[in-house]
Amino acid sequence: MVGTGVERARHWQYEELPGVDLLRARYVRKEFVRHTHEHFVIAAIAEGLEVFHHSGSDQYAGPGALALVNPDTPHTGRAGVPEGWRYGAVYPAPELVAEIAAETTGLHGTPGFVSPVLDDPYAARLVHQVLRAAEEGNALAADTLLRVAVTRLLRLNGGPLPQREVLTAGSRIAARARAVLEESMAGPPSLERLAADLGASPFALLRAFRDTYGMPPHAWLTDARVRRARRLLDAGTVPAEAAVAVGFTDQSHLSRHFSRIVGVPPGAYQRERKNVQDARPRLLLPSGVWQNRQREQTYAPAEETPAEQDGPAERPTNPAERRPTAGSRTPPSSGTPSA
Repeated sequence: MVGTGVERARHWQYEELPGVDLLRARYVRKEFVRHTHEHFVIAAIAEGLEVFHHSGSDQYAGPGALALVNPDTPHTGRAGVPEGWRYGAVYPAPELVAEIAAETTGLHGTPGFVSPVLDDPYAARLVHQVLRAAEEGNALAADTLLRVAVTRLLRLNGGPLPQREVLTAGSRIAARARAVLEESMAGPPSLERLAADLGASPFALLRAFRDTYGMPPHAWLTDARVRRARRLLDAGTVPAEAAVAVGFTDQSHLSRHFSRIVGVPPGAYQRERKNVQDARPRLLLPSGVWQNRQREQTYAPAEETPAEQDGPAERPTNPAERRPTAGSRTPPSSGTPSA
């Protein structure tokens, strides 16, 4: 199991997978506050148990399962066992998921995931293989495996996302409040002042905002500040300047909230972005050794192959101890990866 209590995470991008964030992490005490993502979350659990609050209830994802969160959907995250959890995740942009859905599925409307947890060791293994291919600089494999994984997940657990329509008076007030907060992020008004300017009482605004966006205005604002800080960091702004620009008091204030939402400190986040920009051209075709390993790992039946690990140093000493996961499906034993 996860074991040692040591937490570590890497949040990065691979230049040959534009519009996709990548993450490998081992967390024990980490607790993600309620937040949202602009991209989809596809997180494959390798060890331990993650618990995350989603759509009004706690969801549980263990080895071989995937935590699936649609864009702009509030959720949390924490360990469900004392040992914590280890996972790999890809965060594809909505445009990429829509492109894949249009090409490979019959879904209509804006595609998304129906259930926040799916037990599918084969798809989980594909996610880990995407990460490994990206780490090895294998663009052809990383892009192929990502598309196969997304297609499979949409076919097993996909559906059209509900369109949020601003119809009620409360939701209209919430939308106006959100616009004000976006414009005054570095110096937002108090709840009382914001409500008065919108012609509402503080508690009416609070209730309407929470009903519309899944969190109160102050929590939404923190989430929005971190989102904007990420864009500034991506553009090369140093963390201290990004912190002040989005309304945090200093870099430590940004770092505290950034780590509780993104999973890594802003400095580490930005270093990985700089590594992508500075990366040298890499071999785009798989080597013979890589192809042989992928054949063994990708095309073997799910019940015979344990989930992918972070690397040799983190492979379990006794894979036989892995528990079977309900809902597993057996992939083909030959040919190309099946969605």
